Amino acid sequence: MRHFFLLLLATIIAGNTVAQPTAKEWNDNVVGWNLGNQFECSAPGQDGESMAIGNKDNADKAETAWGNPTVTKKTIKAIKDAGFNAIRIPVRWQCHITNDKAMSVSKTWMSRIKQVVDWCLGCDLKVIINVHHEKWLESTPYYKYKDNNCQKLALLWMNIANEFAAYDYRVAFAGTNEVHEPGKWGAPEKENLDVQNAYNQTFIDVVRATGGNNLKRNLLVQTYVCNPDFGIGGEFVVPTDAEGNGNDYMTVEFHYYNPYDYCGECKYFWWGEPYKQYGETSPSDEKSLTTFFDKVVNTWASQGLGICIGEWGVTDHYKGNIDLQHENMTYYCKTFVSEALRRGFSTFIWDNNKFGSGPEMFGIFDRDRGMKVKATWILKGVMEGKETKALNL
Repeated sequence: MRHFFLLLLATIIAGNTVAQPTAKEWNDNVVGWNLGNQFECSAPGQDGESMAIGNKDNADKAETAWGNPTVTKKTIKAIKDAGFNAIRIPVRWQCHITNDKAMSVSKTWMSRIKQVVDWCLGCDLKVIINVHHEKWLESTPYYKYKDNNCQKLALLWMNIANEFAAYDYRVAFAGTNEVHEPGKWGAPEKENLDVQNAYNQTFIDVVRATGGNNLKRNLLVQTYVCNPDFGIGGEFVVPTDAEGNGNDYMTVEFHYYNPYDYCGECKYFWWGEPYKQYGETSPSDEKSLTTFFDKVVNTWASQGLGICIGEWGVTDHYKGNIDLQHENMTYYCKTFVSEALRRGFSTFIWDNNKFGSGPEMFGIFDRDRGMKVKATWILKGVMEGKETKALNL
């Protein structure tokens, strides 16, 4: 009888254990969505560019401070039902710090983040949590701040990682987000690159030191400002992971709103070879996309690293034939996702719940109306890209 119960217990444990994947395995076939403009908001009434660290008044209401409604289980289930299999949750921690010497996080805020992560796992979605809009960190990539910032980053990630140490390997951590000098998105100085590389190494070291499932958890490290062009030429230094891990449990994350003249600033209303007949298209086309993706494979994936496109998207913009231009956006999304998945990259499309025509209109699901799909053409392209890869077309 005892043998039976031991066998039963072993079966239950095995059934509730998620196998430990390498970073490449974690990213493979992942089609993800960003819960944007939600948990990375500043506290109500606080300047979004503030570098102040501390638990602000009403900080627990930051989730809705930028106009989006409270996240519910329905929010998460809608993403699963739409066909996505992962969610990236950008999180700002700085306005929820109760002790800036220890970088302790408000228990209320930590509980809320864990609740949303639990909802994601309950829907069998992979999850990325990061440190996002930490202005004290992101806006000061200079040598004179490096040591102090690394110390604070280590303390913050120690606190986060300890809270999630027992979570299974579906949960991944991303160390930073779009570190850059204020107002400067162009080519960085060596100083800026060195600081980003130091942040990445600090993040790896402290998370591994917390033990538990964090010993081999998928950890995402970033190129400067999450721009792959500022790392792929050798500027990005692959961190040294814990002994025995090699590069197997690290992922390089970058963001890719390219070509920006089409995806972001709305200079062009057409993209890709089939749509040249309708008007002037962006000079950066399908060949530009696949050539760059191949360069990513040869530079980073060839070293055993996972690849994650943590943010991407095409803002809604139209002039003239709206339906045809939306069809073009479908084509772009299908091409983007299928080509990324073919190379083993995970993709997380940006959704900020903003709708209209012009820059920053990346909304897909209308959170104010029960997660109704509003940008149907975007979702259609993403899922067609996923299906194209699945069918090896």
